[in-house]
Amino acid sequence: MPPKSKLGQNFLRDQAAIARIAASLGDVSGQTVVEIGPGEGAITQALMTRAAHLTAIELDHELALRLQVRFSAEALAGKFAVVEQDVLAFDFAAAAAEAGHKMPVAGNLPYYITSPILLKLAENHASLDRAVLMVQREVADRVTAEPGSRDYGVLSVTVQMYGPAQKLFTLPPEAFSPPPEVHSTVFRWRFAPRFAELGVDEKTFLHFARMAFAQKRKTLANNLRAGGFGPEAIQAALAAAGIAPAARAEALAIEELAAVFTRLEAEEPA
Repeated sequence: MPPKSKLGQNFLRDQAAIARIAASLGDVSGQTVVEIGPGEGAITQALMTRAAHLTAIELDHELALRLQVRFSAEALAGKFAVVEQDVLAFDFAAAAAEAGHKMPVAGNLPYYITSPILLKLAENHASLDRAVLMVQREVADRVTAEPGSRDYGVLSVTVQMYGPAQKLFTLPPEAFSPPPEVHSTVFRWRFAPRFAELGVDEKTFLHFARMAFAQKRKTLANNLRAGGFGPEAIQAALAAAGIAPAARAEALAIEELAAVFTRLEAEEPA
């Protein structure tokens, strides 16, 4: 079946890469694994041999039917199920409750909705253990970026607040059919939220992070001022955290951003 470009379908053909993705989840022999966007089932097959049960979330009706036929024996044995649904609507909490444990996730994410899927997984961190995901190389660079690098920004902070993210390997376009126009990178994300550790509220801190990185060329102080905080409060918060007045958010570690936020969170916008 020809891939549908509007669904971002680029099917992985590299067998060594498929094996590495499945192996990167670690031991899942007693677990239910969720696969996002199984497509024609290349990674699905590899995951099936390792997991106790595999739930595949596939939006494309024709592909979902093909997967049901291809893995009908595994489905009858209770090892496999296809959920024909948009992953953004999938109930991870209900699936984890049925499985009886936090679930590992794997998938070759469609490029056009990568960020929404990452945010969906973050929102469902209580139901998830770890994820091995393939994304556009530039997205993986941003997700795993460290402070001071050009790729470090609000996506880096958002993802890393839910747990450490590590790049594993990168694949060229020719590893796929049809070949995309970009390289793809596989990264592993372990869900271990840091909000309690840093003493910050999840929703309000992430709003603060978006404010802090609103315009990367501006200083943190200017971005916060544009967000409604008063200059004196900002100056006091930066000084208390030991941060230079002209510092930009991209130069600050998550711990430093949390220190500024903690000092400011009681302040009402001017």
